[in-house]
Amino acid sequence: MFPLNAWYVACMAHEIDERPLGRKVCDLALVFYRGAGGAVAALEDFCPHRGAPLSLGRVVEGKLVCGYHGLEMGCDGKTIAMPGQRVRGFPAVRSFPVVERHGFVWVWPGEAALADPATIPDCPWTGKPDWAYGGGMYHVGCDYRLMIDNLMDLTHETYVHANSIGQKEIDQTPSTTQAVGDAVTTSRFIDGIEAPPFWKMALRGNGLPDDQRVDRWQVCHFTPPGQVLIEVGVALAGRGGYAADAPSKVSSIVVDFITPETGQSIWYFWGMARNFKAGDAALTAAIREGQSKIFAEDLEILERQQRNLQDWPQRELLKLNIDAGGVQARRVLERLVARERAGRA
Repeated sequence: MFPLNAWYVACMAHEIDERPLGRKVCDLALVFYRGAGGAVAALEDFCPHRGAPLSLGRVVEGKLVCGYHGLEMGCDGKTIAMPGQRVRGFPAVRSFPVVERHGFVWVWPGEAALADPATIPDCPWTGKPDWAYGGGMYHVGCDYRLMIDNLMDLTHETYVHANSIGQKEIDQTPSTTQAVGDAVTTSRFIDGIEAPPFWKMALRGNGLPDDQRVDRWQVCHFTPPGQVLIEVGVALAGRGGYAADAPSKVSSIVVDFITPETGQSIWYFWGMARNFKAGDAALTAAIREGQSKIFAEDLEILERQQRNLQDWPQRELLKLNIDAGGVQARRVLERLVARERAGRA
């Protein structure tokens, strides 16, 4: 259950090189490649001749050439040519709106006429020299909503990430949740605590002491269909916390783009953007490595959770106060899906 009339991250821009890239998004098998001039195109991953995946072919002078019999496809999905054959009358395969922006390739799997590039989520750190970004991608065997639940309730950090960013004060401090339109925000502010290992490393990286008490914050912003940006950081205690001056804190945006592959699997694009020591490549690499390990700790939990839910589909799940962010996000998604279904009907 996912909205189709929405922009999803299909891949990172560098994943599309001189070869086509096959990737399933929202249960649709797609092929991405760079046409003439380097612009990205997206088609059904289906050759109209014999049904072979076009992603097994190659790109020649901006045309996608099927790797089975050499049929050539245009970026609009129309057949251009085939050696020794007359194929101009072949029906076109479906093409999809696609935009390369913020270092990602975004695809719109729904009605093409509704696709507006202006609605692609903003990434405020891109193109700014005082910001640095490092990230990656995981393929995870779970419903995309389980990942959104995970990111909108960070109480699990105490247990899943006990040796990196977790600490007992997280689940001892209540969070607040606010829903405005299709956006949901969950916030938690924790004062006067010892920084956990990951944040001690970040403090040292910014030239701050790691043995003093800190004020910590987590502000999770969900926007549909699968974007969760989390403002995180610590400031030396008593300096204003979230609002502290830059020299007294380390703060970042945890970047999460969740794209359904199927109903039980996702492409998870993760990263961290920071606006301190932006030119320190070694610090960027260290933060990326630390964050990669943190996210890897979630994978087993989510995949085993998915299998449990499939094995016991009749079980009713309980809800607690800490689930408010995930519950509100699911309501947004349900509204969008219901609206699309009503439109098709």
